[in-house]
Amino acid sequence: MAAKLSLFRPITLYPPPHFAAKPRLIAALSCSANSPLSFSYGPSLHKGHSPLPLPLESPIPPSPSLDEAAFTRVFDISALRVPSAICSTLENRLRGHLLNWPRVRNIARVPGDEIDDQIRSILPQSDESEDESLVALNRRVYGRAEGDGEQLSAVLHRDKLARAFNSIGYARFRNLAKMSRPKKGKLRDGGEKRVVKGVRMGGAALVEVVELSDGEDLRGLLGEDAPRQHKWRGPTRLLLLDERYSDKSIEELPQAIKVVFEEYDRQHARSAFELVKCKLTLFYDYWQLNEILEALLPKGMIVPSSFETVGHIAHLNLKDEHLHYKHLIAKAVLDKNKPKIQTVVNKVDSIQNDYRTMQLEVLAGNNSLVTTLVENGIRFHVDLAAVYWNSRLATERQRLLSCFTKSDVVCDVFAGVGPIAISAAKKVKYVYANDLNPCAVDYLEKNCVLNKLERKIQVFNMDGRRFIETVFACQKAQPITQVVMNLPQDAAEFLDSFKGLFHGLNLGKGCTLPRIHVYGFSKAQDPEFDFHERIRIALSEVAFDVQMHRVRLVAPGKWMLCASFVVPERVVYCRRGTSTTNRRQAEQT
Repeated sequence: MAAKLSLFRPITLYPPPHFAAKPRLIAALSCSANSPLSFSYGPSLHKGHSPLPLPLESPIPPSPSLDEAAFTRVFDISALRVPSAICSTLENRLRGHLLNWPRVRNIARVPGDEIDDQIRSILPQSDESEDESLVALNRRVYGRAEGDGEQLSAVLHRDKLARAFNSIGYARFRNLAKMSRPKKGKLRDGGEKRVVKGVRMGGAALVEVVELSDGEDLRGLLGEDAPRQHKWRGPTRLLLLDERYSDKSIEELPQAIKVVFEEYDRQHARSAFELVKCKLTLFYDYWQLNEILEALLPKGMIVPSSFETVGHIAHLNLKDEHLHYKHLIAKAVLDKNKPKIQTVVNKVDSIQNDYRTMQLEVLAGNNSLVTTLVENGIRFHVDLAAVYWNSRLATERQRLLSCFTKSDVVCDVFAGVGPIAISAAKKVKYVYANDLNPCAVDYLEKNCVLNKLERKIQVFNMDGRRFIETVFACQKAQPITQVVMNLPQDAAEFLDSFKGLFHGLNLGKGCTLPRIHVYGFSKAQDPEFDFHERIRIALSEVAFDVQMHRVRLVAPGKWMLCASFVVPERVVYCRRGTSTTNRRQAEQT
């Protein structure tokens, strides 16, 4: 009778449901072991065979639902059944001849042969004392052995327990724990529960023993004088052998394994090994995301394996060629990243509004785009449908924060929900944060309270130019030493707000000039020179030092840069031009 064995796994996953097979997907994944195609070592969806019946191949378009049962693959392997006490030692000695597949343990448990250590000491160590030890074992476990007569009736047994309790003060009830707990296979409310002996219903891999050795193979290997293999006593394990030994007999195994056979059989009265034929089944939960997508997408198409994570949301940026398969891709991403990822979205269009919000389409999971995330030890509430967030700038934000000191006063012109402003508030003296988006300002205030930093941040909701002029002109405001302008698309256009900023404020020539960190994009061949020219033109200044830093490559040939410089004194103290004055009057109107 076939016995099913479950592999040791560090994480228990759920088995795939038995859905109806999709013809196109099965035809794409089906490849017999005798196929002329050659594949690399290890498991693959193009190796082994499927337990499902193969339909006729037909050009059927991809189904909108993902059939998990179609990814189940069965591999024929061999295994050595050995005592559990020596399985770890044998695994180290035979490491090069074992399966060694990723995410699959080389050792499989044999269910039903586990024996308690106390009971194991009672088991016979030799065949001569087997009968006597078995009688003693039955007396200790069941209270009687064969030939001891009939068991006491319930009344006499109760009287015996009462006399024992009155004489010694306690009585031993055998199997008390077993009697007090509910029966296996039954729920407390009387409902039925499926229990399959020897099979763990969770897990991404399963081993099924299909053929047991009768012991004659070892006699042929070790000689006719070798002892015949008896029934196993004690817990055992399976050492999964390499796939190239799946159809080998004991005589055809490598010499290294035969040496181990002979060594242990000389030391033990009974054989310590048994060669078994097994079937290793890998379910949908075993395969990684890139392997699933390679099987789903047409041959030659780029696999979209990377995505941005914002809390429980996976943010994809699919190309046009992937849109036909977007729901299959989203389902695979959701399945392979549970429970961390609960929603998968795709950006429909580029950012084209003043609030920097993205048009997102929910492809899989729940429809909630409100999430909570942690960055650098600070918690943020974010609604991706109403505010902007980019997790890929976390490293850049950390680099920028390292430039601040405890005595700095930071002005964040385009703060958003506060990834820079709130993180800076934990380090600097004070922060002025502003954003044009009212929803972003609401979340900014909530995040300040959430992180208990509301006393070190003052929040504004106005246009960037007006905010710069207001915060620098305020007599009660603290002298600002750092200005952050993280709006790469348009930030350089706001630099003209610093022209004549200190003119007529009676600040004196010796006041502290702020250091500006402005971000921008560039597609030029020399992005640093191009961005520097745009800054110089915006400030109408030629000679001043600018430190350039390449943040990341956002698209082929398109760089995001950060320019850091101290605003020139001639810029902030110059007389404002007519265009600037007219613009200020128009804004006030």
